[in-house]
Amino acid sequence: MKKILLIEDNPDVRENTAEILELAQYKVVTAVNGKEGVEVAQKEKPDLIICDIMMPVLDGHGALHMLSKNDETASIPFIFLTAKSERSDYRRGMEMGADDYLTKPFDDIELLNAVEVRLRKNEILKKEFTKGIAGINEFINEAKGIDSLKKLSEARDARIYKKKDEIYKEGAFPKGIYFVNKGRVKTYQTSESGKELITDLHKEGDFFGYLSLLKDEPYTSSATALEDAEVYMIPKDDFFALIYKNAEVSRKFIELLSNNLSENQTQLVKLAYNSVRKRLAEALVKLSDKYKDGEAAFSMNISREDLANMVGTATETVIRTLSDFKDDKYIEISGGTITILDYEKLSRMKN
Repeated sequence: MKKILLIEDNPDVRENTAEILELAQYKVVTAVNGKEGVEVAQKEKPDLIICDIMMPVLDGHGALHMLSKNDETASIPFIFLTAKSERSDYRRGMEMGADDYLTKPFDDIELLNAVEVRLRKNEILKKEFTKGIAGINEFINEAKGIDSLKKLSEARDARIYKKKDEIYKEGAFPKGIYFVNKGRVKTYQTSESGKELITDLHKEGDFFGYLSLLKDEPYTSSATALEDAEVYMIPKDDFFALIYKNAEVSRKFIELLSNNLSENQTQLVKLAYNSVRKRLAEALVKLSDKYKDGEAAFSMNISREDLANMVGTATETVIRTLSDFKDDKYIEISGGTITILDYEKLSRMKN
């Protein structure tokens, strides 16, 4: 049974609205002002919040602002309920992140329709967003509900890249973000002398290329397929429609950005202070953590040049160090394929 929090200071409106919702088989918890509503929301974690705007102690706008600052309540669908119908009031609520807006007086069908639509959309967003391109297409359709854009997302095709094919180049202006449906992708920066440094690795289910899009600036790195890959490009307009219209999407991409920036900072410190031997061990561990599938020992066919670009050293140095690791029984080498035999020793490698 879905739980709805109703925040309303008028006792008659509160009781009548709660009764309609309970008759429709929703569990209803109530609060008489915004301050109490915030406290109840944090405790009860409702599936949806219906909130009046004009209230004592803390009004509806204040309640929404406080709830949006809390990770546990920021993504809860929020419907404003008010007697005011001025456009400026409507715009303020929607700009703050409200999902819908009901003007009193309203009938029971209008109320229940608004509730059902918001709950259904929120469930789809939560279930489908990270599962693949089909979920993303449905996500786009639900978030925008515009026929022309729906056709655009349904018509999206996968782009097939062969190993070493360029996906985008440093200095180009982004037209969207990318989603890896199959295969593996690397992003890297190139120095003035032409030396590459791999900045990140991406696998099936990963998004990439969004940082430059969000900053509205040219790419600061290039992206290339590490192996044959199937990649979808989600157009800029579709992406921003999702970011601006749904708090759950915004939160997820903020998390992605935070992890990305943190990893890049850590990588810079390691490049500055760690030995080549330790950096190569960490690169192999990172590849295993990123791409290992199942219980079998991790193996990957990767060029020595790509490994050198991850480590930030010469290809010849990587080859010599890999030979040392092989002698120490940390890895096995067959042609271009490296198999990790002792993950624990590599992960605990001393500087």
